[in-house]
Amino acid sequence: MHEETFSEQLAGWGAGLSPRDIPAEMAAKAEAILIDVVGLCLAARQTDYVASVLQAAERGNNIAIGHRHRLTAADAALLNGTAAHGEDFDDTFEGGPVHSGAVIVPAVLAIAERENLSGERVLLGIAAGLEVMCRLGLLTPKAIHRAGFHPTAVLGSLAAAFAVGVALGVDAKALKDGLGIAGSTASGIIEYLGDGSWTKRMHAGWSAQSGLRAALLGRAGFVGPAKVLEGEHGFFKAFAPSVAPRYDKLFEGLGQRWISQTITFKPYPCGTMVQPYIDCALWLADNGVAAAEVSKIHCLTSEGYVHRLWEPLELKRSPPTSYAAKFSTPFGVALGLVRRRAGLADFSDEAIADPALLDISRRVTYEIDPNDPYPDRFTGHVRVETHDGRVFERRQDHIRGGVEAPLSREDVHAKFLANAAYGGIGNPQLVLDLCGRIFHAPESAPLIAQFAVDE
Repeated sequence: MHEETFSEQLAGWGAGLSPRDIPAEMAAKAEAILIDVVGLCLAARQTDYVASVLQAAERGNNIAIGHRHRLTAADAALLNGTAAHGEDFDDTFEGGPVHSGAVIVPAVLAIAERENLSGERVLLGIAAGLEVMCRLGLLTPKAIHRAGFHPTAVLGSLAAAFAVGVALGVDAKALKDGLGIAGSTASGIIEYLGDGSWTKRMHAGWSAQSGLRAALLGRAGFVGPAKVLEGEHGFFKAFAPSVAPRYDKLFEGLGQRWISQTITFKPYPCGTMVQPYIDCALWLADNGVAAAEVSKIHCLTSEGYVHRLWEPLELKRSPPTSYAAKFSTPFGVALGLVRRRAGLADFSDEAIADPALLDISRRVTYEIDPNDPYPDRFTGHVRVETHDGRVFERRQDHIRGGVEAPLSREDVHAKFLANAAYGGIGNPQLVLDLCGRIFHAPESAPLIAQFAVDE
């Protein structure tokens, strides 16, 4: 008797999904993530990196969110995913970490517009893709980063293939093959950390277009390896060789417990684990610590992200580019203490040359806390000593926007409106209302087409 592989088990679940299987809470979460992603695309629409992708893309019949140009479905997924992830303001997942919305939403919107899927199919695809991506993120904690890869990039290809296949309503064999094919299209190294270059920005978009292509190949009968996940030469042997995957996390409560309901909406446009440190610094500034009085700053941190957000320390203290600043804990702490904010405009060429910020950033040191719970929870700690010897300290055991301190629907809407306005959209409320209609529409393409805001 044939023993089902892990991808076959996943495919069996995905092929059997129907709208009634999506709890109301998960549908609401999927809609909030759709809103967040569209708003992020609008915020980034006038950036230089989006302009580069737009120039390189092939023209077709799909919209690029916030642009008048029409692209192929794959290039629309690439551009929208790049825009959604480009400012590092997109959702994250404690336990992963992965950024799922910027991968899944662009992939599903691209196929939904191309094939004019119903809103119910769009919801199914997004919900299924979010869930699979979060669960994949739990299998090998820290190990994908340790191997030099970006988890969002490599896991995203698998999850996007699954999401597109579910949205299309393909059978279990096509879903299995799509996953198998996606394993060979996954990519994304983290060398951008060395110089603040742009490649991380395109990782979500690249995964979205790779997954879309893999799903279409699977639907067309192209055969992928059934043991893509657990095989001797499989996905996790390639991308996380240092640990044994916890495959039970992939199936535990699948269909009954939607762990993607715990996805976090970021309050700041920067690296995930930097965010609680900014909160700590802001709290200290709001409670009487003046930047001019600061002599020393010391932080406790996890070993798991030192190589991404702390080292090399001198580079992190003086980020070479505005993008590199987003992945610098010292710079994030400085923003909190000096400017008492960390918005889109605060990660800029002007900011990384600001003497007041650099002075504080260069005072930040760190120490690894062996008891830090990362990646299960993202925590922050800042200890400040003043020139006259006073000591102030703040700890935060969670990331705002997550399970411990979730953003309300009103907060998500406010973030959308602010991002759309930042991107120069004249009437963002119209686009927000449009997002709320998609899952209920008999035909999604006419609504998705309206995201092509006139430039």
